[in-house]
Amino acid sequence: MAGEFTTTGAAFLASSAFSLSSVAAPWLLQQDGLLASEGKALAKPIDQPTSFDLLPKHPPKPAQAKAMISMFMLGGPSQIDLFDPKPELYKWHGKNFPEDIKFDNAAQASREIMAPLWKFKPHGQCGMELSELVPHLGSIADDITLIRSMHTGVNNHLPSNYAMNTGQHRSGRAVLGSWLLNALGSESQELPAYVALTDPRGLPLIGGENWSNGPLPSIFQGTMVRPKTPRIFNLDAPRHLRGKAQRTQLELLDALNQKHLEEHSGESDLQARMASYGLAARMQSAAKEAFDISGESKHIRNMYGVDQDATRDYGTRCLIARRLVERGERFVQILCNGQVWDHHGSIKTALPQRCAEIDQPAAALVKDLKQRGLLDSTLVHWGGEMGRLPVIQFREGLDRRDKVGRDHNTYGFSMWVAGGGMKRGYVHGQTDEFSHYAIDGIVHHYDWLATVLHQFGLNHHELAFRSGPREFKLVDQPEAKVVKELLV
Repeated sequence: MAGEFTTTGAAFLASSAFSLSSVAAPWLLQQDGLLASEGKALAKPIDQPTSFDLLPKHPPKPAQAKAMISMFMLGGPSQIDLFDPKPELYKWHGKNFPEDIKFDNAAQASREIMAPLWKFKPHGQCGMELSELVPHLGSIADDITLIRSMHTGVNNHLPSNYAMNTGQHRSGRAVLGSWLLNALGSESQELPAYVALTDPRGLPLIGGENWSNGPLPSIFQGTMVRPKTPRIFNLDAPRHLRGKAQRTQLELLDALNQKHLEEHSGESDLQARMASYGLAARMQSAAKEAFDISGESKHIRNMYGVDQDATRDYGTRCLIARRLVERGERFVQILCNGQVWDHHGSIKTALPQRCAEIDQPAAALVKDLKQRGLLDSTLVHWGGEMGRLPVIQFREGLDRRDKVGRDHNTYGFSMWVAGGGMKRGYVHGQTDEFSHYAIDGIVHHYDWLATVLHQFGLNHHELAFRSGPREFKLVDQPEAKVVKELLV
């Protein structure tokens, strides 16, 4: 694919690859005279054929964040029951909602207000009020920013998911992680630059679109990592090719590759095919080591909940995320199966279960990054694509309160972030008295993405990719702004 990445003060044009698969996609190309030197951009006239690489590049502006870990909670965690206490809801509990309200599922809709089902209390020196369902989050209250005023404005999962991850309400666009790789490359030359850690119970809603490169070259696609060993297939060479035999083959292949590249410059598809062999060889030891948590101390394993049934899986993936960032990873997603936070019904039992699985590992990740000196340079995100309404859904359950739930709400919901230059012990924004609409300090999805790019030293107005006559951006809404109030 021909194209050009542009941003202020940099041409970020270098040699690249077009990957064959999600495993081969995020790897580096051969370095002998083809790639820019480490940490530098190779400037070329824009009218020349352009290819891309994953070598580390300097951002145009000073950056607070070098890496990002996104714990994406597909389905829409209830901000009413977790993050956004509203005393007025208790006064109105059981009464009809007094204003207009938009339902996504009108057939099961109800106007009966349901107050939070769990108690809130203040945490930390900052006094951040959080639900009793997330006690471990309370232990890091002084290290996080809680945003209570998120807004995407479309009540369905698909467009809201796209909005939070790609800046647009529609499919076919590149996700945030791909844009960061496009602009900044990776600090690691032996690991995938962008990893998606999937749930053993299944893939998330929209599957691979969660780590899609969209119109960007395939080298910037995320690598899906399996939820169990082997986490990446086919890393080991066949037994008869290991050692000297493999090295001999790779040396021959490299010589042939060099000759081909001299004769056929600019063939990025074939270039990637050639590069994938050598890169896979470098992965054989590095990737397996990064994904192996057996050498972690008992204290660390206990902190993440790896040795407990409820938290074992999510704790393992959070711990792997730390290990990857520690080794130079640029972007890590930790994904849930399906849309497991979509509690239209049975919220009384389902929400505590989800929180019990995730609360301790998520808090442990922040604590662990902090104690290793990595939190300042790592932006940690926890949140979904929407929240929930203050009224009861599921008419059939009105007489059985264990069956009721809440419908979608994208007009005012919550998420939290930590590290990467974000304020600590800070609550941003406000919803109305019913936690229905964001009314103060509103953070639109495009404002959030603009802010993330800013923390990585990138300007959302100028970060662009041109393919033929079209120019693509992660954030192309003119009104988008960096939310300076969130920043240190």
